[in-house]
Amino acid sequence: MLEFHGFFMPNSKSFRSSVGFTIILAIVLLFILMTQTVGNAMTYPVTKTVDQVDIYHGVKVADPYRWLENPDADDTKAWVDAQNKVTFEYLNQLPDRERIQKRLTELWNYEKYGMPFKRGERYFYYKNDGLQNQSVLYAIETLNAEPRVLLDPNTLSSDGTVALSGISISDDGSQLAYGLSKSGSDWQEWKVRDVVTGNDLSDEIKWVKFSGASWTNDGKGFYYSRYTEPDEKTKLEAVNYYQKLYYHRIGEAQSADVLVYDRPDQKEWGFSGGVTEDGRYLIISVWKGSDRKNLVFYKDLSQPNSKVVELISTWDAEFDVIDNDGSVFWVKTDLDAPRSRVVAIDLANPDPKHWKSIISQTDETLKGVGLLNNQFVASYLKDAHSQVKIYALDGTLVRDVALPGLGSADGFGGKRSDVETFYSYTSFTEPNTIYRYNVETGNSDVFRKPNVKVDGSAYETKQVFYTSKDGTKVPMFITYKKGLKLDGTNPTLLYAYGGFNVSLPPFFSVSNSVWLEMGGVYALANLRGGGEYGQAWHEAGMKLKKQNVFDDFIAAAEWLIAEKYTSSPKLAIEGGSNGGLLVGAVMTQRPELFGAALPAVGVMDMLRFHKFTIGWAWQGEYGDVEKSEPEFKAIYAYSPLHHLKAGTRYPATMVTTADHDDRVVPAHSFKFAAALQKAHKGDNPVLIRIATKAGHGAGKPTKKIIEEAADKWAFLRSVLR
Repeated sequence: MLEFHGFFMPNSKSFRSSVGFTIILAIVLLFILMTQTVGNAMTYPVTKTVDQVDIYHGVKVADPYRWLENPDADDTKAWVDAQNKVTFEYLNQLPDRERIQKRLTELWNYEKYGMPFKRGERYFYYKNDGLQNQSVLYAIETLNAEPRVLLDPNTLSSDGTVALSGISISDDGSQLAYGLSKSGSDWQEWKVRDVVTGNDLSDEIKWVKFSGASWTNDGKGFYYSRYTEPDEKTKLEAVNYYQKLYYHRIGEAQSADVLVYDRPDQKEWGFSGGVTEDGRYLIISVWKGSDRKNLVFYKDLSQPNSKVVELISTWDAEFDVIDNDGSVFWVKTDLDAPRSRVVAIDLANPDPKHWKSIISQTDETLKGVGLLNNQFVASYLKDAHSQVKIYALDGTLVRDVALPGLGSADGFGGKRSDVETFYSYTSFTEPNTIYRYNVETGNSDVFRKPNVKVDGSAYETKQVFYTSKDGTKVPMFITYKKGLKLDGTNPTLLYAYGGFNVSLPPFFSVSNSVWLEMGGVYALANLRGGGEYGQAWHEAGMKLKKQNVFDDFIAAAEWLIAEKYTSSPKLAIEGGSNGGLLVGAVMTQRPELFGAALPAVGVMDMLRFHKFTIGWAWQGEYGDVEKSEPEFKAIYAYSPLHHLKAGTRYPATMVTTADHDDRVVPAHSFKFAAALQKAHKGDNPVLIRIATKAGHGAGKPTKKIIEEAADKWAFLRSVLR
């Protein structure tokens, strides 16, 4: 897991050498690099403003930093350089920074194993020797045989910024389709490798985004989704519409790929294609934006030239096809079941009145279902921690899987006939341990246990339930050193996400372990907007109800202070992506409540998020500021960029973003940081740290992760006083 959770860049221009251009650039640089004094301690680059005013439903909204939306512009690049100069001059002088980075590097240097999975007679798994920038994919003939390197992404770039973004292995285990992402971009290029020889074939698939690959059973090709080739100059910020589903035959050029399905009349529709285990059906899950509701179509691959059939054609709920038994599809859905259930749909009688309930909704939230040993393996969340249950095909409970404790379990993958599988278990104090599980007997054995130089027994985790503004009970995990004194003096980091139906169960973090070592308290709040309690919990933090999320987070902070875990000067808040929006919103609503704020790759300009890359897809979560006046009013009421007030003492803040983030474009953070520096009054530093050759977070090299974590902890050590 990344150090933060999150959704789902400029290109170099050729330098123009002329006297006129040099003079103009010099003037721009001089203007930007002029500094203004803020408070008693910090100076920041002066950021120019423009006379840009937009009108939304009769409301005039100024946007003086609109120019920062162009990442390729020379003045934007100069501004980035000037801001990073100020930020790193501050960070470089912090006394604890070097020591913290050394300790992080020491702890990070352990073998990290991914879960083995089987294709054909071979096993495959990921492994990082310790400080490798990217994990390596290995192939192994048996679990006891000598593994061999199948794909090492570290050899693809000198700085680790080329990452594996996805893999798909043919059913017989002989061919590997793999996606590569550069510098953290969502854009992927897919290739194909012969598993036996380790050599790449001629296949090259470009302009893939938000897609994996699904092989046909004969291994002759795979299905994938892509967009039309974008403009090279604007590919990192331009809007993405009209995804198409293709079939690629091995050995042929991408230009020969077969268009399987598209909808020219529905620019927002996206398509995820997956082949059933028996190879008979192509299942097409149709998505629209970030809303978890989807459609389900299918194509009978046993019939030449068969048409795509619409099985579920209304946007009523989420439908996840588990597998099939002939013409009967097993589907996980939250239709008429906000915490989800499993139903059987017969293609011969697909009307909902003929659906058969297999696994009924329970008090826990059903998050995923697989098939092993001809049984369902169902993963649940109970108050945000894992439970796993085994059911017979008729829905009869076979057993509960015994898990080590209050934590998170993941895995249980494999084929329908497999008796053996693997899963991982982790908690806030226990690193990711891989278990081998026998589905017949219910026995678990440790397969790989990491050797991390962290004494988990020195810490404890407890779960509390606090009351939000409207009376809603919200769960929160708190981890700290045993014997902690509740005297209000403990430096505390409060983390959350609160959106997009994303759940935050317990997870182990090397970075957080260092924070705990230094005497810090780590708190994780499971806010509304997430998926911890099903669709109702999610919907309670969407659109017109988004303020509930911020109220939940503020209430968590107030509870920690009231219970004397910490105090406002000692309390920091952190969140990434939608969580960055969360931090930006609450620090502008209650600046006095927090000692520090760490908004990472956040959505800060809520009036223009839909103008870039995949941002339009988030309108299902946030609302539409252009078409709906009520949604505009709700969004405008909390948009972080628009609620910074001149002369306000804001908490010490380090905004983080990256120059290649094409998920939440860096303009959000750029504009927010510029406005924050202008509005802020006081001696708290308000900085922006802009990573280079990095994106939204996925595929970030280990070296960059460690550096960023060291800067974060050193910053908090210096400002929480």
